[in-house]
Amino acid sequence: QVQLVESGGGLVQAGGSLRLSCAASGRTFSTYTMGWFRQAPGKEREFIAAISWGGGQQRYADSVNGRFTISKDSKNTVYLQMNSLKPEDTGVYYCAALVGPVEVRRENEYRYWGQGTQVTVSS
Repeated sequence: QVQLVESGGGLVQAGGSLRLSCAASGRTFSTYTMGWFRQAPGKEREFIAAISWGGGQQRYADSVNGRFTISKDSKNTVYLQMNSLKPEDTGVYYCAALVGPVEVRRENEYRYWGQGTQVTVSS
């Protein structure tokens, strides 16, 4: 069992930055691929980024590539650094854990989920 708690969301102007954190607890955190997903109002939840259990591989959605960076530390925390934010980045951001390769982007394959944190980007 893995428990995930996101933090760091908030209101920011377009062009600004935010860093989201996901604190993980439970067993064998280091063996999971960790991902970030986003759900905008009225839309389905979408893949944003993922990082391999060792931290050496990352994957990004085209919409955020070059602006967002996913990372993890040795203390069971995963981060999503978001720069050059746009109004279309608005949504609830979820952290998730996957027993599988970093290439997986389908949300139904991620086993554990956090409660989400709201990010609002004003124009």
